[in-house]
Amino acid sequence: MVNNGYERQFVYVYGGVSPIEGELDWMICPKMNTERMGDYLSQVALAHPREFIVMVIDGASSHVAKDLVVPENIRLLRLPAYAPELNPQEHVWDEVREKEFPNRVFSDLASVSGQLERGLPQLAADHERLRSITAWPWIVSLILNAN
Repeated sequence: MVNNGYERQFVYVYGGVSPIEGELDWMICPKMNTERMGDYLSQVALAHPREFIVMVIDGASSHVAKDLVVPENIRLLRLPAYAPELNPQEHVWDEVREKEFPNRVFSDLASVSGQLERGLPQLAADHERLRSITAWPWIVSLILNAN
């Protein structure tokens, strides 16, 4: 008997992008849950203490849990269901998959995490690249009109 079973392991990345500034905040985690989401929000709040942040989120349970602790300088804006095209962060994930993981197979989860730890800082440092994939005209117009 031939066994072609696969075992899946996961690593998670929380991320948020500012389309106008081309800034990326991210955090690699072994789990995706309400506590880790709270840790990520705290990390973002500390990185931007003088800013008021409106963070667009999807409906993942850890993003909308009642016991999620949201820092004072952050407000969460939930997207409509099944509307990832409205979230610029989805294009960041596409970019990470395309540039960091094209046609690659990893022998272990540590190698995947290592690739993320090398690739995410490079992407975060490239503000122009982030702006080019996330600053859609309607987002720029909306933000500029709000100011």
